[in-house]
Formats: sequence, C-alpha cells, structure tokens
Amino acid sequence: MKIAVLGTGVVGQTLAGRLAALGHQVTVGTRDPEATLARTAPEEGSDTPVFSAWQAENPQVELATFDGATVQAELIINATGGGVSLAALAVAGAANLDGKVILDVANTLDFSNGFPPSLSVVNTDSLAEQIQRAYPAARVVKSLNTMNCQVMVDPARVPGEHAVFVSGDDPAAKATVAELLSELGWPPSAIWDLGTLSTARGAEMILPLWLSIMRKLGGGEFNFAIARA
Repeated sequence: MKIAVLGTGVVGQTLAGRLAALGHQVTVGTRDPEATLARTAPEEGSDTPVFSAWQAENPQVELATFDGATVQAELIINATGGGVSLAALAVAGAANLDGKVILDVANTLDFSNGFPPSLSVVNTDSLAEQIQRAYPAARVVKSLNTMNCQVMVDPARVPGEHAVFVSGDDPAAKATVAELLSELGWPPSAIWDLGTLSTARGAEMILPLWLSIMRKLGGGEFNFAIARA
C-alpha cells in the first residue's frame, strides 16, 4: 500500500520505519524537506533523531512536501503535532485527501501552563472530528493515539493483551485501519471499535491521564487493558 506519514517527529519516524519494513511504500511528508534534512541537532529538550540520520538508516522511506507525499497515497497517517494538524493537512490540499483514509494518531496537548497538559480540543469535539469537518470527502479514523509510539508498532512490548481503540464513521475505512493494526501485531480481540468518530473525544481525553501514568512509571512502556466480568 502507498502510505503517506505526515510528521517527521519520533511518532512519524517510528510508524514510517515499521510500515516500510512490512513492505509498504512509505513517504514522509513535511512542510519543507530541505529544512528538515538540513537539521543537524535535535530540538531542545527532544531526543528524537534528526531526520537525516534516521533516513540514512531507512533509505527506502522517501521525504516529500505534504502535498507531494499525499498525492499518490492510498492511506494517510496524521502524525503531526495536534496543534498544527489542520494547518499541515491544508498544505496537503483537499484534492489529495478526498476519498482517502486518514488515520489520525495526533493529540491536541497544550503544555503552555506546564504539566500535566490541558487539551486545546475537548469535551464536545475532537481533533479527528475537526479534520473530518474540514475534509468531508475524506474518511477519518482515530486510532493509536493512546500509547507510546513504540507500543503502536510492537504491542508485544507490553505483556498480556491490551487495547487499541478505533473510532470512525466509515466502516470500510475502519476495516482498512484494523487490517493495518493486525499487520503491526495487534490481535483482533485487542482492537476495540468504539463506534462513530465522536467517540474519538474520549480517546483523546485519555492523554493527560496517560502522561501522568508515564511520569509515575518513569517511562511509556505500558498501555490500557479492558478487564470485565
């Protein structure tokens, strides 16, 4: 499958590398490829490898502008920062998004007042719904946003069965995402279809809790599991 991964941070790198290793044709999208490749040091406070070093280890993954990455893509993964996702997709252009599955893994975390963060979209809306309203001909699915990116692509890192949530209005789009999740190692029983895209509100609102647990544990190698009688 031709997949565009929008975002060059650790989430985008991790997803792109794993999907390419699985045999997909992956292009990473960024606003300015030359500027992305010219970076020689991580951003302050970040341990994400600079993209040029990462790409040297993953030469099968191409780098392009947002519109260049999405024009031929069959599936688009939004791994940009939640606060800039709509702007990034606008650069990609509606014509390149129409009819395509957009797997949204982003979160609108706002750290402006410190930790734990607040959410810039909350309660009566979600980023996924905002994307769907902006691009009504696209087919938006929310998933993978409730865990560390290493767990996204290798769920066996966490012992036992744990959950990945899926929200969306288009059953065929959700089936496409579920198939991709299966390729990443998620068993069918771990894939929880929550229903319509409005259920992405709850999935996005988990993140401040997730971050508090991460701080308590000292790392992100965990996930949520559903226990029931």
